[in-house]
Amino acid sequence: MYCKLNFKIMKRKYLVTLSLFGLFFFTSFMPNFEKNNAVVVLELFTSQGCSSCPSADTLLEKVGNEYKAENVFTLSYHVDYWDYIGWKDPFSQQQFTQKQRAYARKFKDNRIYTPAVVVNGKEHFVGSNRAKMYAKIKKYQQNKVNHTISLGAIDQKSNSIKFSYTIDGDISNAKARVVLAIQERITEVKRGENARRTLKNNNIVVTENYLTEVKNTGNYTIQIPEIVTKNDKLSVFLILENRRKDILGAGKKVL
Repeated sequence: MYCKLNFKIMKRKYLVTLSLFGLFFFTSFMPNFEKNNAVVVLELFTSQGCSSCPSADTLLEKVGNEYKAENVFTLSYHVDYWDYIGWKDPFSQQQFTQKQRAYARKFKDNRIYTPAVVVNGKEHFVGSNRAKMYAKIKKYQQNKVNHTISLGAIDQKSNSIKFSYTIDGDISNAKARVVLAIQERITEVKRGENARRTLKNNNIVVTENYLTEVKNTGNYTIQIPEIVTKNDKLSVFLILENRRKDILGAGKKVL
C-alpha cells in the first residue's frame, strides 16, 4: 500500500515537472511579438559642396529604407558654410548652420563639421561611419518609450499643409518642432568639390518651426517654401524634445 501510494506521488511530481519544463522550453523559443516603439531620430548635417558628404547621404538613405517600419527617422539638414567654395547648395540654410552650432554648444564642442549625425539630440558622430550608425540605432532602440506621437488628417493646399496631431505622455516643459522634408531630390552639381557629380539627397529639410504652445492634441499649419516643386513628394515630422534638446519622441506622416 505504501509503495503504491508513493509511486503515484512520484508520478504526479514527474508530470508536473515535465509540464513546467515543456512550458519553459516553448516560451523560450517563441518569437517576441511585442512591438518596439522606441524612436530613433538621425539628423544629418550635410552639404552638396562637401566632397565627404555623398557617402553619408547614401548611408542615411540606406538606413532609412532598412528601418522604415521601425520608427527610425532620418533627416538631412543642409548647412551653408560650404557655399563659398564654388557651389551654393540649393537646400542650404543659415538656420541649419545655427542649429548645428547649438548642438555643438550642448556637446561642449568648439567645432562643427560635415558630414555629422546627431542621434536623438544626445550625441554626434561622423555621418559616413557605417559601423557606428548601426550601433547607435541598436542602442537607442532599447530605450524605454514615454511619449507616442501620431499625425492625423492632412489638408494640403498649394502653399500650406494643415494636420492634426496627438501626443501621449507628459508634455510639461517640453518643446515640439514641425519639420517639412522633401523625400528625394537629384541634383547635378556644376562646380565646387563635387563638380560633375549627380547627387541624390533624401528627407531634405526645407523648413522647421517650433510650436508656440505644446498640447496633447491639436492642429498645425506649415507653409510650403518655394523650393518645393509640384513633383516633390513630402513628409511631415513632429518631434518632441526637452529643454536640453534631447529628443523624447517623434511622429511622421508621408504625403
